[in-house]
Amino acid sequence: METKEFKFKGTVTNGFLMLFVTLLLYAASIFAFIQAIITENGWHIAAGALLMLAAIICTCGFVQIEPGLARVMMFFGKYRGTFSEVGFHWVNPFITTKKLSMRARNLDAEPIKVNDKVGNPVMIGMVLVWRLKDTYKAIFDIDSQTMAQAVGNQAAVGTDVASVMRAFERFVKIQSDAALRQVAGQYAYDDTENDSNELTLRGGGDEINQELENRLNERLAMAGIEIVEARINYLAYAPEIAAVMLRRQQAAAIITAREKIVEGAVSMVKMALDKLSTEQIVELDDDKKAAMVSNLLVVLCGDDSAQPVVNTGTLNM
Repeated sequence: METKEFKFKGTVTNGFLMLFVTLLLYAASIFAFIQAIITENGWHIAAGALLMLAAIICTCGFVQIEPGLARVMMFFGKYRGTFSEVGFHWVNPFITTKKLSMRARNLDAEPIKVNDKVGNPVMIGMVLVWRLKDTYKAIFDIDSQTMAQAVGNQAAVGTDVASVMRAFERFVKIQSDAALRQVAGQYAYDDTENDSNELTLRGGGDEINQELENRLNERLAMAGIEIVEARINYLAYAPEIAAVMLRRQQAAAIITAREKIVEGAVSMVKMALDKLSTEQIVELDDDKKAAMVSNLLVVLCGDDSAQPVVNTGTLNM
């Protein structure tokens, strides 16, 4: 997406040098006022006033940039670029600046109730890492002033970086809730009976997280915000259906376990019959094989321990 952001190209002077010049102007203005009192000369008063005015104007031009911060520079309402060079600088005093933080920030969204693809209510939450990427969009394409006041902060946005970033946090939170609802509505919570290969919220893993990240980037691009990482960190059925769905999951787990038990029991019975036949330990007719298979399956598939019965009779060979 095209951006209108560009680097500030105006005049930038070393801040410590201009601090020395500004202090000289203050000292010269004070000296001029003192001379005006001593000599009662009007020209000294005028010179002192001009020097004091120049010193005050110069004082307004100091800019301090810390690592991870940036300033949007405006000259009488016109965007003049973004300044992010770390250090203590002096710029045109008539340029107004809005300070922004470009550092990564974390948002742990509270779980919200949504309906999945098949209409089941689920509780889903996420954690995401975001940061500002485009300062022009962040300042001019969304109303950060109104958002800051909506969270109870009446401070002037642009002079207080904390209030600005709280406004963006509110914007990210609202958009992240909308994106999370959109993604959750596209997938079922768990495998459906009709299509066990369908991607689900519980089994999607990285694919669902990537889909969520893409949706967030689409929504937040208008504000110049970039999503570094987004992951679902909480997923559960809503309380009103949690007990029913738990019994369903338990039933499915029992059926799966039974299938494994039966599969193993049949394999063991076959191995036993083949072993008896191969080593010619005993010859069994079809009726006795059926009885043996029935007894072995009961022993191997039953939940309770088998009660041994000693047969003192004889086998008809």
